[in-house]
Amino acid sequence: MSIETKAADIREEFSWLEDWEARYAHLIDLGKANPPLAPDERSEETRVRGCASQVWMVTDAANGALTVRAESDAIIVSGLIALLVRLYSGEPPADILRFDAHTLLDEIGVSGALTAQRSNGLASMLVRIRADAQLAAA
Repeated sequence: MSIETKAADIREEFSWLEDWEARYAHLIDLGKANPPLAPDERSEETRVRGCASQVWMVTDAANGALTVRAESDAIIVSGLIALLVRLYSGEPPADILRFDAHTLLDEIGVSGALTAQRSNGLASMLVRIRADAQLAAA
């Protein structure tokens, strides 16, 4: 499934949620379903800097695709992670670099409802994914 198809599915999923409270509840559910990392994967080396909560991210490049896995100690951030993992994991690095996640998150009504700290953390996660995609593409 292409990144554009995944984004369309996410747009459709969020279109049924009428207000921020419903989106918030959905993000919580997504976060609860996000699989945890192994204990040894939660390290300073995998920690995403710039997030108010603890976020650890592991990426692997193989067979022309980037696999993204991540975990947070904050439930809303876990939901944001689940969205990013769903969107980007398994995609070619070039596609990841071309896709504008900020626009998607605006379209589904998530970005505008985040606190400044969570917005900064989200931006840090996106920067990390893009940097890892850039390395994988090289």
